[in-house]
Amino acid sequence: MNEASPFTLPVIHLNGTGANSLQQEYRNARISLNQAIEKFHQTTCHPRDFYPVEGSWEKARKEREEMRDSLNKVLAFLEAWEYHAHSHRKV
Repeated sequence: MNEASPFTLPVIHLNGTGANSLQQEYRNARISLNQAIEKFHQTTCHPRDFYPVEGSWEKARKEREEMRDSLNKVLAFLEAWEYHAHSHRKV
């Protein structure tokens, strides 16, 4: 386990999944998630769409921020695994 990471990372050894495979899998997932995050940021969440229900815009905006934070947490997880695998690759 990498002590610098907040995530539990695998022990890469001969009987486990290879570092090259892990790196590629997590890289692909990270790239896809980055694309999804970009699309998420392009979606509309405007106060005019919540009128006239008082307080609903603020609630929706807070929920959206929580979803963004969740996506960023998953992204950090994928990045940690990808970097960990990369640092154990055999070239």
